[in-house]
Amino acid sequence: MGIKLYYTTVTASRTVKSQQAEMIRILDSKSIQYELVDISVGGELRDEMRSKAGNPTAVPPQLFNEDQYCGNYEMFSEAVEADSVEQFLKLA
Repeated sequence: MGIKLYYTTVTASRTVKSQQAEMIRILDSKSIQYELVDISVGGELRDEMRSKAGNPTAVPPQLFNEDQYCGNYEMFSEAVEADSVEQFLKLA
């Protein structure tokens, strides 16, 4: 599977929770298949997400197409507004 959404099930941040839920809702509504990667399972997954994103302080949610970084919530939201989600996710 190509699209991976790095997220966390353990967070005290309402912002992170709502951003993750919004991304999942939009991906589902567009029938885009994706894999959820829960970084709360282990620190190595968080480090992998940050390494792939090229940002040592990146926080979820983060989107990738295989190992290619697509962006974070703000970037995804802009793509939704511009109706360019497929291009953003490198599917088109």
